[in-house]
Amino acid sequence: MYLKLIEEAGRLMKQAVADAGFAPGEAGLTADDTGLTESAHADLSSSLPFKLAKELKKNPREIAQAIVAKMGRSDYIAKVEVTGAYINFFASEKFVTESLTAIRDTNTPFYRLRDNGIRVILEHTSANPTGPLHVGRGRNPIIGDTLARILRNAGYNVEVQYYVDDMGKQEATIVWGYENLDVSQLKPEVAKPDHEIVEVYRAATDRRKTDESVDKAVSDILNRYEHKDPAIAPKFKQMVEKCLEGQRMTLDRMNVRYDRFVWESGFVFDGEVDRIVRQLAETPYARRKDGALELDLSSFGMEKAFVLTRADGTSLYTTRDIAYHVWKLANCDMAVNVLGEDQKLAMARLEAALKIIGETKVPTIVFYSFISLPEGRMSTRKGVVVNMDDLLDEAIVRAYAEVDKRRAELPDDRKKQIAEAVGIGAVRFDIIRVAPEKSITFKWEQALDFEKQGAPFIQYSHARACSILENAQPPARVDYTLLKEKEEIALVKKMAMLPYVIKNAATDLKPHFIATYARELAESFNQFYRFVPVLKAEPGIREARLALVDGARIALAASLEMLGIEAVEEM
Repeated sequence: MYLKLIEEAGRLMKQAVADAGFAPGEAGLTADDTGLTESAHADLSSSLPFKLAKELKKNPREIAQAIVAKMGRSDYIAKVEVTGAYINFFASEKFVTESLTAIRDTNTPFYRLRDNGIRVILEHTSANPTGPLHVGRGRNPIIGDTLARILRNAGYNVEVQYYVDDMGKQEATIVWGYENLDVSQLKPEVAKPDHEIVEVYRAATDRRKTDESVDKAVSDILNRYEHKDPAIAPKFKQMVEKCLEGQRMTLDRMNVRYDRFVWESGFVFDGEVDRIVRQLAETPYARRKDGALELDLSSFGMEKAFVLTRADGTSLYTTRDIAYHVWKLANCDMAVNVLGEDQKLAMARLEAALKIIGETKVPTIVFYSFISLPEGRMSTRKGVVVNMDDLLDEAIVRAYAEVDKRRAELPDDRKKQIAEAVGIGAVRFDIIRVAPEKSITFKWEQALDFEKQGAPFIQYSHARACSILENAQPPARVDYTLLKEKEEIALVKKMAMLPYVIKNAATDLKPHFIATYARELAESFNQFYRFVPVLKAEPGIREARLALVDGARIALAASLEMLGIEAVEEM
């Protein structure tokens, strides 16, 4: 309904601007340029008078007053005021009652936008199959999965892909390790397939670094795989699938899912990589150096050459990535990649190569900064990296302690279920609440904050709404006009904003918008609950407030679902 409010205010603005003599098209004003946005001082505010003042060399307040003087009427807008040079709009009672009606309509989720027909391929995580996922890159699957949820609710047709890097020297090193090392002696401390893989990788890498013959053997294994040697291909497949099995176990715990796993070897085996290499080799950007084929990208502002193939003719990951993107861009309207900030140069090279071969589209990249942990707050078993498995385990243990302290009377199995949802939710929320491009230090006291900052606060708000509704349910017909308290109206307006926030988060690819909104919604619900009685209210008002609680439950659950966090019913 907030989008409807914007639409109505925009309609009034455009007509008033024209009637006041500032017709659309003059002074650089387009038909959709009304300068409307959310405001702390009104339900909507327009800064358009400032733009018109600059163009027309007039006083912005006088322009605002002239526009408001010509303003028409709308059932959704109670009043329009000029504050300074801003035009402020205030929603009507009809907006409030219709918003709550729409929120509680079980036939159509109020927050889901209409299908826009845009096909999106969203690629995220795509971690090397060399071991378990680690905390440093833990933002990738959480950002990617949250974006997928947001885009789907915003009306996009989304396919989520995991690009499997199965052809690198790291993977060949592991294949060599399984062929030549006594794997039974390399016992991981965690009984997961990916933890076994990393032990083999570490041991084989140590051998490769100290023995040239091992390094040569690894290169030979990789060459054989790329040239479709039937004796070696199954070994790569078995090893990679083993690692992916372990990684998927971690991702499943985090509520992260994929629609398709795309193996990079497929683009080698079907000839697409060779085709791309031949195409690039025929351009003036290509050159040979010591047997290797490379691209001179100095005209694109990159001095270092882009190597396409090694001297032995084998391709590199970045070369195969070009073939993947050519295929991907041909099968969608928009390709979105979630990548660490260390991949900016690689993506610049990729985009340059795509332009060289005549591609008209390039992927949209969401870059993220890495996660760090405060010194001494958490140790890793190996002292090298902290795995996501370790972080999730620790989160659940700490969440259990909080649940046990607050709900000691619950059966232990139930406390464990709640702790799992709270712990995983705490990790996801604390990672997603910060804009992807900003660095983040994971802090337990913040992530597991039940009072204001963390996911547990939002989950607890949802559980509180469920608890109230356990005692009484609102009837089918409710008189929403009885809701008059400022906390009631503020809560309805905040709930009505969810589709607007989803639209903005999808357009700007900013998943933290939803996290910020969810926390604000929980705060608004708690303000209502703190100051306005529900179950002890007078008949009529009691039922209206129960309906408001039901609406809050729906909006909180929807917000949590978009964040990939379970909306628990008791805490």
